[in-house]
Amino acid sequence: MGKRIARKKETAIVPEIVEPGLSRRHEAVMVALLSNPKIKDAAAAAGVNEATVWRLMQREDFQMKYREAAGKVFDSTLGTLQGATAEAVATLQKNLTCGVPAAEVQAAKIILDFTVRARELFDFADRIKALEAKLRDNRDGAA
Repeated sequence: MGKRIARKKETAIVPEIVEPGLSRRHEAVMVALLSNPKIKDAAAAAGVNEATVWRLMQREDFQMKYREAAGKVFDSTLGTLQGATAEAVATLQKNLTCGVPAAEVQAAKIILDFTVRARELFDFADRIKALEAKLRDNRDGAA
């Protein structure tokens, strides 16, 4: 009977024994970490102690799920930003003819800067694709 009690204590100390996958509590910690990057704040938000958050962060399965969730949050945020792009461009276009010289110059500068950067990114993407194709050809030719 003494062994049974010791075993219960052991599983209480190491939750992975009781919960081999990610539990609801683990998911709560993950959500808390997504909105509170500091372990202390995430622990408070999830209603667990800091050691629990730290221990979960050491688990490979938790890290993988956390990165996946963070990626989804980022993609969603990026989608929201892309949705606001048309409105931002329209605002800049309005400012080009607003009658305030400083605002007009600033709007023109922003539009030109972003146009040049976008062109550079497209050029880099084309160059990377060409280099990747050459690498593939070299690997295929060497094989």
